[in-house]
Amino acid sequence: MIGLLQSIFTGTNIAFLGIALAVALPGIGSAKGVGMVGESGAGLITEDPGSFSKVLILQIIPGTQGLYGFVIGLFALINLGVFGGTMPDLTVAQGSLYFMACMPIAIVGLISAIFQGRVAAAGINILAKRPNEMFKGVMLAVMVEFYAILALLVSFLMVLSL
Repeated sequence: MIGLLQSIFTGTNIAFLGIALAVALPGIGSAKGVGMVGESGAGLITEDPGSFSKVLILQIIPGTQGLYGFVIGLFALINLGVFGGTMPDLTVAQGSLYFMACMPIAIVGLISAIFQGRVAAAGINILAKRPNEMFKGVMLAVMVEFYAILALLVSFLMVLSL
């Protein structure tokens, strides 16, 4: 049993788990956030087809966390040497460092994308009632983005330090 666990929980596998979570969780959050804004915006577009481009701006905003997770995953894979064919076997301690380096963007990316989607969906209401004040809704959504950017920066610096 212990041998089985040791073969599953290798340093390399732990690092890959962290990378997978860094890509998948913000991607899930972004899909949820973008979907919520799309649902809200679809009703407005049926009433005012000219508002499509403004709705699209609000809908794109929660998608950035998915991009951030992808960037961190890619940098971690590059740092590990996966694309160069010279990837070393990692100890459990080394793999755990990669795992932990990926966690800020994984966790914050998931949560902030969902909350940013809610804020951007509320921004659709501003757009519907006062089209000239749409960027107030954009600014509210961008405030949530700040925390995703902080998580991106922390994960990026942690991966580069390994």
